[in-house]
Amino acid sequence: MDILWLKDFESLAAQKNFSRAAEERNVSQPAFSRRIRALEDTVGAKLINRQTLPLSLTPAGEIFLTQARVILRTYSETIERCQNMEAASESVIRFATSQSLYITQYKTHIAPLLDIEGLDIDLNSTSWVADQFVTALLQRYCDVILTYWHPSMDFLAPLEVAKCEYITLAKDQFIPVTRPKPNGNPLYSLIDKNRKPLPLLSYDPVSSLHPVIKDVLNEKLHNSPMLILNQNALAVSVKAMILEEFGLGWLPKEICKEELKDGRLVHAGDPSFSVDLEIRLYRDRDNVKPSLNKLWDRLV
Repeated sequence: MDILWLKDFESLAAQKNFSRAAEERNVSQPAFSRRIRALEDTVGAKLINRQTLPLSLTPAGEIFLTQARVILRTYSETIERCQNMEAASESVIRFATSQSLYITQYKTHIAPLLDIEGLDIDLNSTSWVADQFVTALLQRYCDVILTYWHPSMDFLAPLEVAKCEYITLAKDQFIPVTRPKPNGNPLYSLIDKNRKPLPLLSYDPVSSLHPVIKDVLNEKLHNSPMLILNQNALAVSVKAMILEEFGLGWLPKEICKEELKDGRLVHAGDPSFSVDLEIRLYRDRDNVKPSLNKLWDRLV
């Protein structure tokens, strides 16, 4: 099966028209139609319902489209990884972290060392799901990952099995925050005993902070009514929705310290609702790249 056929099929599913899809794929319509037929013959099932206007997918086509997208994404990521690994020299440290840690801890602890030590870092500030960071490190797609750590984060367990080592760069707190009322009191308060269910802006199951918020809800709020209004993978997106007064949510204190300082956000509960976080830098112990050793020695 040609990978181009999958791209053709994805385009046809989007355009619902052979002519437009062929134009998008920069191929003649007869050639495009032959490739779709060849794909169906290879799969052994009709994927396109040609009797409808606009065109539609058959049930088999719907299933195949979902898997084709997974295959295309995996193919693209694999090509990118291979090219990045080929291009990376021994002097470049391939560094991966989340957006919230990039704008806080990376700039505080890592960036100042670059000029001092003459280090060259290939930074991947990404929206990867939690376990993708672990996979990237174990497969040497990156040399180090900067991540939050909490005992509830089971997705980091493979790093211990693989005998990766880490440095704790800093500590943070995972705190409940909300917009204030005009009088300065919390718009949504966790310590109000006579309250309705509170709208919670939470974290998507693929987020590294999801197990932490789950632990908080189980340990500290098991008898308190909460309405999960939204789940997001990124802490910065959760913060944006809190600032728009959609509800309350837990944030690493470092990414909302300015808003707490100027009063745009306030604590939604007392200190008992806060959770300690560590900020850890992980590397594969067997990675002996000289530039990585230089950075590690500086940070230890």
